Amino acid sequence: MKSTALTRLGAIALCAAAGAGMAGSALAQPASPAQALLDQRFVFNLGGFFVQSDLKASLNGTGVNNPEVDFDKDFGKGNDSTQVRADAMWRITPNHHLTFMYFNNTVNRSKTLDRDIAWGDNVYQASTTISSESKFKVGALSYEYAFMRAPNYEVAANIGLHVTEMTLNLNGTASVNGGAPVSGTYQSNTVTAPLPVIGLRGAWVVTPNLLLEAQGQFFKLNANGYDGSWSDLRANATWMFTKNFGLGIGYDRFYTHLDVTKNAFDGKAKVGYSGLQLYGTVAF
Repeated sequence: MKSTALTRLGAIALCAAAGAGMAGSALAQPASPAQALLDQRFVFNLGGFFVQSDLKASLNGTGVNNPEVDFDKDFGKGNDSTQVRADAMWRITPNHHLTFMYFNNTVNRSKTLDRDIAWGDNVYQASTTISSESKFKVGALSYEYAFMRAPNYEVAANIGLHVTEMTLNLNGTASVNGGAPVSGTYQSNTVTAPLPVIGLRGAWVVTPNLLLEAQGQFFKLNANGYDGSWSDLRANATWMFTKNFGLGIGYDRFYTHLDVTKNAFDGKAKVGYSGLQLYGTVAF
């Protein structure tokens, strides 16, 4: 009887030891490539966009509030464009991060005008060919705090500063200050607007190699000659082939509105884009 009890106790002990060993082995398993992306100290994304843009702007002349110009409608969609976005993250600690984003959308257009276009003190003439170039660049630096973390997900709040630079160039036959039309009339105007932003980001590991991510950032500011708002919504999926390299696809919808009263730019601008992004990821 005593021998049977000892045998049963030994069997229970062996089962417990085996169970503990299996649990320890499971806990000791290395993180999957997608899980590792939530822990790597440095993460870099670089890619290009297939963008549908929306640019409307007006530049006031001397004592005149000019009407809005629809660049996509009046000057065409553009056949020479550059769309690049780069993102970087530095995980200072698992919960405290710094993020950086750079976006460049440059579009060149050329079209014969079907109406007069008033731009500042110039009026570009109908039935003449005009060339336009729009450059839209954004740089952003944000601090991020991950207030929820687990091996397979991360939810973080962020606050930072976006600096938006927009340059609009027009070149064509124009009447300057009401004078006779002059061919090759060139005008360039640039506005640089710093806008603080706040936002949320969430990331989820759905398979060992696939990470889904969603982010939204918003803000509105009225100060120092700027009255503007900003919104940026983004969703993407990253397939990690290894812990260090992956490819991704995402959708981004951005919109900003600026009402500026500065010497370099006195007018309004509405800039939006939406489209797919293909990018590569490096993490270490």
